[in-house]
Amino acid sequence: MPSLQVRGILFDLDGVLIDSTAGVTRVWRDWAMRHGIDPEHATHIAHGRRAIETVRLLAPALDAEQELRELERLEIAESHDVTAFAGAAELLSALPPQRWAIVTSGTRPLASHRLTVAGLTVPERMITGSDIQQGKPHPEPYLRGADLLGLPPGQCAAIEDAPSGIRSAQAAGMPVFGIPTTYSEADLEGATARLPKLSALHATLADGVIRLDW
Repeated sequence: MPSLQVRGILFDLDGVLIDSTAGVTRVWRDWAMRHGIDPEHATHIAHGRRAIETVRLLAPALDAEQELRELERLEIAESHDVTAFAGAAELLSALPPQRWAIVTSGTRPLASHRLTVAGLTVPERMITGSDIQQGKPHPEPYLRGADLLGLPPGQCAAIEDAPSGIRSAQAAGMPVFGIPTTYSEADLEGATARLPKLSALHATLADGVIRLDW
C-alpha cells in the first residue's frame, strides 16, 4: 500500500469533502442562460475557480463584484442538497484541528454554509476566495494555506478534484492527491497520486507526523 508522510493537510472543499455539484450546476446554468453564454461551458469552467474570475472570463462587460454578490446569494440558497462525501468526517476526525485547513475558491460565507449543511465542522483554519488576490491555478491559495498551518509547503499535502487546484498545489511545492468526482481521471494526470474516492485515503498520526495510506 502506498504511503506518504506529511505534517499538514490542505483540503479543497467542493468535490473533495462535500458534493455540491447539483447546486453549483443549477446556479451557473441559470446565470449563463440569462447572459447568453453557453451553460455547459460556464458550468465546466466554474468548478475549481473563483466565481469572480469566472465572471471576468466569460462576461468581462459585467460588474464582476456585483455579480459575485448575487452568485454567492444564489449558491447559498441552492446548497440545500449538499452532502459530505463518504469518509470525509472520519478523515477529518483523525487529524488534530491545527494540522488541517480548507483551501477553497468559494467565498467564506458560502463555504461555511455548505459545511454546516453537510454536517461537517467549520474548521479553525480556512483560506477562501474572499482571502486571496489570485485564485487557483496560481500558487497563492495553497501557499496561504501552508502558512496558516505554520508549515513549509513541502510538509503539506493537498487534496483536489480540479486541474486548476492540482496546478496550484504543485506550483506551491506540495504533493497533491486527485479525486475524480468532478473531472475524469485523465484530467487529473498531473496529481502526485490519484484516488478512486476520498474514503480510500487513511490518516494516522504518530510523533507529530501524519501518515497517509491509500
